[in-house]
Amino acid sequence: MPLRHGSKIYCQLLLDANRYKLAETLADKQGKKVTALLREYVYGALQQEMPEIYKIAEEADVEKWNESVRRRVEGRMRSKQEKKPQD
Repeated sequence: MPLRHGSKIYCQLLLDANRYKLAETLADKQGKKVTALLREYVYGALQQEMPEIYKIAEEADVEKWNESVRRRVEGRMRSKQEKKPQD
């Protein structure tokens, strides 16, 4: 069962050791982490198999991220105003 990690979903992927080492070697050559490389592969496969639906999902994820950033910025601004000494 996947777990939530902020606005993302954490899922565990079990790979056989020798094939993981291949992914690790490829990621090292590209200067990436293995998880980042595998995420790119998964997203690429989804985009190839379901291009229309993938675009909608991607746009929704970008919007969710932008909303998260906006809320953080607003929260920091409120926090600074609350800490500001009153004259």
